[in-house]
Amino acid sequence: MLEILSQDVIESIFNTLPVDITFVDEDERILYFSQSKNRIFARSKTIIGRKVQKCHPEKSVHIVESVLKAFKEGSKDVAEFWFHLNERLIYIRYFPVQNHKGEYLGCIEVTQDITDIKKIEGERRLLDWEA
Repeated sequence: MLEILSQDVIESIFNTLPVDITFVDEDERILYFSQSKNRIFARSKTIIGRKVQKCHPEKSVHIVESVLKAFKEGSKDVAEFWFHLNERLIYIRYFPVQNHKGEYLGCIEVTQDITDIKKIEGERRLLDWEA
């Protein structure tokens, strides 16, 4: 029997991940964003349906448009950026989303605070974990 995840379960999964996720559709409109408890950039529900270009500083809109164009053309499959914000290292990746036919559906923005990840050294294996 095939089980289908409910919308509530899917949203809970996305909200549990230690990343912020935003989905922009093929018409460049924001349709979804996760609401994780430690979200890096605050989002208001008023951005749903808004063109993604309206959610970026004007000086970077040409880059946003360049990324979207490359994804739509299929010439790139990731765009990565990182910068410091309030003494934290922020890593933002964009990925094109395609259906099983390879048709462009939009893109996902994944934002993550990697400050603590960059400090990891050595190993900790599954068997090393203690409850």
